[in-house]
Amino acid sequence: MCGIVCYIGKQEATPILMEGLKRLEYRGYDSAGIAVSDGDETFLVKEVGKVRNLEEKVQALSPHGTMGIAHTRWATHGRPTVENAHPQTGETEKIFLVHNGIIENYRFLKDDLEEKGHTFKSQTDTEVLVHLIEEYYDGDLEKAVKEALGLVQGTFGIALFHRDNPDKIVLARRGSPLILGIGENEFLAASDVNALIRYTNKVVHLNDNELAVLNHTNYHITDFQDRKVTREMETIEWDQGAAEKKGFEHFMLKEIFEQPECVKNALRGRIVEGEGVPRLGGLEGVLDRLKSIEKVHFVSCGTSYYAGLLARYIFEKLTDLSVEVEYASEFRYRNLRIDERTAILAISQSGETADTLAAVREARRKGALCLGLVNVVGSTISKETDAGVYNHAGPEIGVASTKVFLSQCVVLTLMALLIGRYQRLSLTDGLLVTRALKELPDHINKVLKQADYIQDIARQYAKYNDFLFIGRLYNFPIAMEGALKLKEISYVHAEGYAAGEMKHGPISLIEPNFPTVAILPRDSTYSKMISNIQQIKARDGHVIAVAVEGDDHIQSHVDHVISVPHTIDIIQPLINTIPLQLFAYYIAKERGCSIDKPRNLAKSVTVE
Repeated sequence: MCGIVCYIGKQEATPILMEGLKRLEYRGYDSAGIAVSDGDETFLVKEVGKVRNLEEKVQALSPHGTMGIAHTRWATHGRPTVENAHPQTGETEKIFLVHNGIIENYRFLKDDLEEKGHTFKSQTDTEVLVHLIEEYYDGDLEKAVKEALGLVQGTFGIALFHRDNPDKIVLARRGSPLILGIGENEFLAASDVNALIRYTNKVVHLNDNELAVLNHTNYHITDFQDRKVTREMETIEWDQGAAEKKGFEHFMLKEIFEQPECVKNALRGRIVEGEGVPRLGGLEGVLDRLKSIEKVHFVSCGTSYYAGLLARYIFEKLTDLSVEVEYASEFRYRNLRIDERTAILAISQSGETADTLAAVREARRKGALCLGLVNVVGSTISKETDAGVYNHAGPEIGVASTKVFLSQCVVLTLMALLIGRYQRLSLTDGLLVTRALKELPDHINKVLKQADYIQDIARQYAKYNDFLFIGRLYNFPIAMEGALKLKEISYVHAEGYAAGEMKHGPISLIEPNFPTVAILPRDSTYSKMISNIQQIKARDGHVIAVAVEGDDHIQSHVDHVISVPHTIDIIQPLINTIPLQLFAYYIAKERGCSIDKPRNLAKSVTVE
């Protein structure tokens, strides 16, 4: 949610800022703006809607300068209007500030500032920050920022500059990511590395309660107590091409087709041939403690939550652990028995998900072993957990997650296999799992070759506004994930259900205009799934089946069949998710929806 881009150097700032905003569009936003300074004059341009609307204004005004800040805003306090868009200015209109996060005590601060004579122009909590900094400003911008932030409750990633200090951008962070980009005689900053990778692959991550100052020749970092912070630069593994469409119509489709390689990346260097035990370097430091764990809680949100639900079945199959799966947003409010024999595994693509991060902090307070599974190196969750594993899936631009979800499922299987092999799981069983994982990219490629066939089915069903997705056992979470994909990008109402629960309520919805997608591999649940399908057909419901190759029996029971390769039961759902992603994509395309940037959604949810 929201995005920040900053530049200071020798080049014109405006093109760099606009390019950065375009690369942050996938995060979710409803207005945008930039402020650029040439040392004498500051140009402020803001607009509601897409970045292209802002770009039209910018082209007409042609703002010049080698320093500037830019922002995409996702409305929290105040509607999407030009007045509420960032950068925000204050009473003197000399400070220009952009902000990600939420100021929880903004009402109290605003009332106090109004009593002191400040007049506000917007409905945002962000404008309070500007006025507060103005209140403390006496020529030392860094000092004013630190004093102002000392009164703030909530989360923030901010960037600002002052007309009277045209050679300085000040940044500060608490709970909302900010990354410095170190170039040749130029410096950048952003809330997401995607805005930086065109210009540099050298970055420095700000930690909470730290402040950074960028100027035309160098940068420095301090904490809020004025202590100098020294931190080594990191190298971003992603290249610029990884964030390009490369001939695909949408990022989502590109990312669906990247999944065979994504699986290979998740497995690379982690399979020990002939031993049936993966090597997960990020867990080696806590392996002894991990062996003594009795219970694990998966905490996550959205698609990552469904990855956790699938992982629960896999962990129960491969390990002796007791497993719970929690919505991170609910975790803190439950009175759970958590101690040193409990592990918390936080699953988050961005590593910045606010609710998941809050769950980690709560678990740490109670003495749990905190682990993370994230895709972004240097993210907050990766720093605040005791240990963890990276996806190495590369950037995912489409808001609806596809390849990272699959990568999460692969890595979670590796984690279960690692623990299981130190418990009761045999070498034979371990080798069976690793063999199935290594075959997974080829199986996915076979499904991807059916894209045209799946598109044809989607055309026939694109007119329907309601869908039911059903599955059992390992495929129950996949049914929910399939329904989520469809509703996210096509705005179609879809429900994912455990098939056995269908007769306890959802069957009342079945009629010719309420089709069902049924996932039925050849496992112990097959005959039960056939019974569920017969109940649907008896009520004139249409059924699309995802079934394994060679299942000649299913054709007589359903309207359409999408065949997928067969593998072992715990890996089968990873294959089954591919046709559901394609089905959702092609329905959204038929309906003319904004597939990569669906309405009201954000890629990285950094507010609670």
